Amino acid sequence: MFDIAWSEMLLIGGVALVVIGPKDLPGALRAAGQAIGKIRRMASEFQGQFNDAMREAELTDLKKQVEDIGNSVQASTNFDPIDPMKDFGAADASKPVAADDKAVKDAEATLAALPVPDLPAPVSIEPAPVAELEEKPKRRRKAAAAEEPAEVAVVEEAPAKPVRKRKAKVASAEGGETA
Repeated sequence: MFDIAWSEMLLIGGVALVVIGPKDLPGALRAAGQAIGKIRRMASEFQGQFNDAMREAELTDLKKQVEDIGNSVQASTNFDPIDPMKDFGAADASKPVAADDKAVKDAEATLAALPVPDLPAPVSIEPAPVAELEEKPKRRRKAAAAEEPAEVAVVEEAPAKPVRKRKAKVASAEGGETA
């Protein structure tokens, strides 16, 4: 901030130690730190007030621009296209109206003399044929596969597991059943 090097800080500290004294030096440094803090707070408050003033000035300029645009839009919505044409006819009274009618009739005659363009033949769009879905072979159960002769080597079947017997339910003395 002040562009002070460490050697300069050391020199200032040595001079302060000699001038102020070792006893009063901590109090003086504390007072200097508090003064610097107050100066920084005042500077930040001033900067905040300045920024607020700039925002208000920008807002008033922006508000003025929006009002100008709103007025121009409102003026354009009140436009009546017939009024300028009435003024044009009244101001140009020296020119005969018959000349305008003649020009319109000439233009219509020129358009009528043009050949009528041939319309293209209608295009019919037919839907594309839909490809039929091929059915996938269904999975066979192992039992059904065993009945049919297989082209691959026959696998020996494992012996079936014995059926497990369930224990009978015994009624208890209280009326509930237990397993």
